[in-house]
Amino acid sequence: MAVISVPSSFAELLPPIEGAEVITWDVKDEPPRDDVEVVVVPPFNAPFIKRLGELPALRAVILSTAGYDHAVRYLPPGVTMANAVGVHGTATAEMALALMLAAQRDLPDFVRAQDRGSWLPPAVDRSLADSRVLLVGYGGVGRDLAARLLVSEATVTAVASRARDGDEYVDTVHPIDDLSALLPDHDILVLAVPLVPATKGLIGADELALLPDDALVVNVGRGPLLDTDALIAECASGRLRAALDVTDPEPLPEGHPLWSTRGVLISPHRGGSTTAFPKRAARYVEKQIEHYVRNGRITHVVARGEDR
Repeated sequence: MAVISVPSSFAELLPPIEGAEVITWDVKDEPPRDDVEVVVVPPFNAPFIKRLGELPALRAVILSTAGYDHAVRYLPPGVTMANAVGVHGTATAEMALALMLAAQRDLPDFVRAQDRGSWLPPAVDRSLADSRVLLVGYGGVGRDLAARLLVSEATVTAVASRARDGDEYVDTVHPIDDLSALLPDHDILVLAVPLVPATKGLIGADELALLPDDALVVNVGRGPLLDTDALIAECASGRLRAALDVTDPEPLPEGHPLWSTRGVLISPHRGGSTTAFPKRAARYVEKQIEHYVRNGRITHVVARGEDR
């Protein structure tokens, strides 16, 4: 019988699973048992996941988040880790679309005017329709966003780590090496890739300079994908705009210049935090546990603990 720990918020959503003893542990207090083989980590886990090293029988870790850069350093040697594949794609795509629409249609100006009780004069806003959108990252979030953008009548170009055939949303997926050539021809740049050594600082001053005037930069991946100082310089000048669900640093401290930079819209990393999360996460965890019981391993492995 495999012993699996799950967060208390998931426990009541999981059905009995043959071959698994499911116990509750939120990865905060001392481990309840020393024979736990698989740990499902709750969504708000740092820094508690350092307790994973206290489990001698641990073989696998299942995250509740799509990002995993924050958790790899706590992974004991030989232990595999899976991220929450298919759990946050829809919600994060919703956030990216909301940020784009808000920025294109100047919704922050409307909110400020409403706070003042002021009716703004007529003006022409940018449209998402007919915009050329460059999606950097074409996994679950990228594909879910592409589907929504096409309904909005935008043109979509996809970029991933390597070239591959397209799908029902894009004709082809370009390799990351094509990024510099693609940037000048797009009105909106969306970052939706995981943070790994190869993607840290992916968009810096040189890449931002390639974007056309008035382009919008949207980041729903991780803050360090984007050079914050370079972005501030471009936005402060009025040449570019930005809509960010993630920042570097994060949380963004009080008084940071990004808060008041012209043309920047910030949401506090809420992309995956919706009412859709608990049931979707529970379904994913259920499938992972069933696979582990049958095969002795988890799927969608993104990292393995290394000897230190």
